[in-house]
Amino acid sequence: MTIKSDNWIHNMAKYHGMIEPFVPHQVREINSRKIVSYGISSYGYDIRCANEFKIFTNINSTIIDPKNFDNKLFVDFVGDVCIIPPNSFVLARTIEYFRIPRKILTMCIGKSTYARCGIIVNVTPFEPEWEGYVTLEFSNTTPLPAKIYSEEGCAQVLFFESDETCKTSYKDRNGKYQGQTGINLPKI
Repeated sequence: MTIKSDNWIHNMAKYHGMIEPFVPHQVREINSRKIVSYGISSYGYDIRCANEFKIFTNINSTIIDPKNFDNKLFVDFVGDVCIIPPNSFVLARTIEYFRIPRKILTMCIGKSTYARCGIIVNVTPFEPEWEGYVTLEFSNTTPLPAKIYSEEGCAQVLFFESDETCKTSYKDRNGKYQGQTGINLPKI
C-alpha cells in the first residue's frame, strides 16, 4: 500500500468527484480571521464539519446500547460554534461528500489543534467504494466545556492505494452507511 500525495488527491477530486466541495489549497484564515485550517495538504485532505450537531446528554441516566440506540440521548443543535459538555461528546457531519475509489482505503484522524485541547476525533476508515458525508464524533476528554467550530478544519483524511483491487467493496456488500446524508446514529 502507498500513501497518496496532494497531486493524486487533487486529480481524483477534480476529475472523478472524490471530494465535493474540494478546496485545492490550505485555508488558514477567512477575512483576516485565523481559523483551524482545511483543504489539501501534502499527503491528505483536512475536512470541515458542518454546522449541524447532536450533543450527547444523559438526562435519563440510561445505558448506551449500539444494538438498541435511543436517539433521545442527543440534543440537536445548529450553529457556528458547538460547546461539548465536560467528559462528553458530540456528533457532526462533514461539509465534504466523499466517493472513495475501489483501490483506495482512507483513514480519518484528528487534527493536533483539537487534540492539544483534549478534543479527540474518532479514528475511522472510509472503505473502498464507500460514499457519503462522514459522521464525525468529537470527544471532550477534559473536565471543562470545549468548543468546536463549524466550517473549519476538524480532521485529516489520509488516502492509501492498494497494489490489488479488493474482492468485495463496501458498495458490493451494501454497507449500512452507504450514501449517508446528515448525522447518522449507530445502525445494526
